[in-house]
Amino acid sequence: MYSNFKEQAIEYVKQAVQEDNVGNYNKAFPLYMNALEYFKTHLKYEKNPKIREAITHKFNEYLRRAEELRAVLDEGGSGPGSNGGGGDAAAVAKKPKSKPRKDGGDGYGEDTEQSKLRAGLNSAIVREKPNVKWTDVAGLESAKQSLQEAVILPVKFPQFFTGKRQPWRAFLLFGPPGTGKSYLAKAVATESDSTFFSVSSSDLVSKWMGESEKLVSNLFEMARESAPSIIFVDEIDSLCGQRGEGNDSEASRRIKTELLVQMQGVGHNDEKVLVLAATNTPYALDQAIRRRFDKRIYIPLPDVKARQHMFKVHLGDTPHNLKEADFAYLARKTEGFSGSDVAVCVKDVLFEPVRKTQDAMFFFKATDRTWRPCGPKQPGAIQTTMQDLAAKGLAEKIIPPPIAKTDFDKVLARQRPTVSKSDLEVHVNFTKEFGEDG
Repeated sequence: MYSNFKEQAIEYVKQAVQEDNVGNYNKAFPLYMNALEYFKTHLKYEKNPKIREAITHKFNEYLRRAEELRAVLDEGGSGPGSNGGGGDAAAVAKKPKSKPRKDGGDGYGEDTEQSKLRAGLNSAIVREKPNVKWTDVAGLESAKQSLQEAVILPVKFPQFFTGKRQPWRAFLLFGPPGTGKSYLAKAVATESDSTFFSVSSSDLVSKWMGESEKLVSNLFEMARESAPSIIFVDEIDSLCGQRGEGNDSEASRRIKTELLVQMQGVGHNDEKVLVLAATNTPYALDQAIRRRFDKRIYIPLPDVKARQHMFKVHLGDTPHNLKEADFAYLARKTEGFSGSDVAVCVKDVLFEPVRKTQDAMFFFKATDRTWRPCGPKQPGAIQTTMQDLAAKGLAEKIIPPPIAKTDFDKVLARQRPTVSKSDLEVHVNFTKEFGEDG
């Protein structure tokens, strides 16, 4: 809503400058004052420091001009129609050397609008690497190879891409929820030496008429200026659903049209910009948008080997006593689990040692002088609780036990996969029609 205050202020400035230019100071003064009130209100809501600085600068300029006109009016001058003959000459003498622009812009027109749009998009640039490496992504060898051909090789080995051999310019990653599409994008952000823009529909959709397509246009302009760069659009179906549907608004159609134009431009102009998009509902995508993606890769549920790797990755360096055979057992037991399901399972398991420590009635003092929960038959076991030890000032010395295979069994007994067979069939059918396996 605060954008309305700025627009109203600009409108008053235009009128004020118009009256000021022809010498109607008695009309210009109240218009300047109205503009200042609206600018003041806008400043209360504006968060961007650069835009605030620009508005403050213009506010002070218009304030000075309003004070000059007030002095003229106080002396009896009101403009050409005034009977105070000396007033106009005094006003001319007091006018600043560079008056406000006739359009009232001077920092509030196209340039400031563009600056504001770009300031919002700046937050989409991933400046810190997510620290997800290719090796952290389990399976998906075909997808990783294709992305490396598009992201890594053109930057490190530009001599490979000459003549008709050009890198891929648009990737669509599709598959059930939780299979690692966004995780794969994080690996791309980590491994590439490119500027990485991560955007969603909320970054590109605006309630103001015409602003959404400007956001799309500015996004691609910023990507080209920062090339080599990658634009990752998560949940692209929320932006680019089928055209002609009952809920397809005029604003939605304009966004899709602008995105089509920009993606076509990226391909034809051979810019070093890669568009990477992800969706859980590929059939919901507009056909024209779908065709713009020259690589459409299915990201399926992880297989046994991938799940085994995922359990290791998510456990990380957390103390545990699982062996390789235990990880293989867990992989077999989680058939139908997505990567997200495995992550949730491990996260739940990580709290099992904490729960054991909270519930323990016996502790023993280890050789490193830490206190660990145990059973009553453990040598050196002392009947006490975590709260009792903490009350004695030993809270920092309490260490939970390592994770065991039984902890996983306990969690898996209550967890179920989140992807249904019908969901899988939809994606398998789409892959047969339009995509390729990852």
